[in-house]
Parts: sequence; structure tokens; C-alpha cells
Amino acid sequence: MSAEDRRAMIVHAVLPLLVEHGANVTSSQIARAAGIGEGTVFRAFKDKDELLDACTAEALRPDHVLDAIAEIPADLPLADRLVEAAEALGAHLERMGALMSALHASGRPKHRDPAHRGKGGRRESMAAIRGAMVELFTPDRDRLRLPPEQLAGLFLTLLFGGRRLAPDVEPPTTRQVVDFFLHGAVEAG
Repeated sequence: MSAEDRRAMIVHAVLPLLVEHGANVTSSQIARAAGIGEGTVFRAFKDKDELLDACTAEALRPDHVLDAIAEIPADLPLADRLVEAAEALGAHLERMGALMSALHASGRPKHRDPAHRGKGGRRESMAAIRGAMVELFTPDRDRLRLPPEQLAGLFLTLLFGGRRLAPDVEPPTTRQVVDFFLHGAVEAG
């Protein structure tokens, strides 16, 4: 196994532990989860901080959600495509949020690696997600009121902004969000 493959294997084994234990995860727990000896962990990573940074970077990558969106069949009705994409995006946000919350609760500061702001950072990730959403709108381009690029941005704004509702308000279902996006707040007629 190459050094990069070993690092990736360790990161994927450790991510669930970090959600459960945060930065308080022990090196013996890490080694057990990865099925390797503790020494092997620290031959792959110089220290626990480097491993935690690698895990955070992996959790922030949009690859999994981009793959899920790319697999949505273009021949589905637009509403169904948007529901599937919204559910994939929601799962991605939940995974990221769970990890970041656990790390923060255990005393670890926000992601310390300045590289996450540049190439492969938040802006690039959001651009890739927006591009994937544009592809979902494109098959219906001839019947849309706005260009797919604008609709993708509006949909993501509605989807991500809707997560900040007051705790005493019943959140809308994904289908309700998509229906509202496509048809507005006023009944037809």
C-alpha cells in the first residue's frame, strides 16, 4: 500500500471516531479503527494534529456529494432531480457539521490549515456544487424563467439559508422546499 493510500485509509477509518470523540480520540482508538499499530499511524502522520487536519480536509471535500448529484438521472422530472440533490447536499452538510461540532466541543479550534481557503477550499467547493446544480437544471433550459446558472445559485441560497430556522418552527421537508422553489408561495389560479 502506498503512503498516500495508507493515509487515506487511516483518515476514512478515523472520521467516525472524530464525530463521536472529537479531538479527544486516542491514538490507540485510531489504530484499532484503522486495523493497524499505533506506530503505523505516526509513520503516516507526523502527529495527531496533522491527522486531524487531514480528516477535516477530507470532510470538507465535496467529492461525495458531487458524485451523488452526477448520478441523478437527467430524465427524472426536475422536481425529483432537485429533491435528490437537496437530500445529498443535506447529508453532506450534516456530516461536515457533526465533525466540526465534535472537534469544536472537544476544544479544537476551527480548521487551522490555510490551504482550505485556496485551491480546494470553500469557494472552489461551492463553485463545483453550483456547477453540478447547473447540470440538473440544464435539461429543462427551454422552459425555465431564468438561466440554469442563476437558478442553481438561487436554489442553493434557499436550501442552505433554510437551515437557520428558529428551533420552535417545524422545518419544511425537502419536497416542500423544492415545491416552493419551483412554484412560489402563492397558490396558482
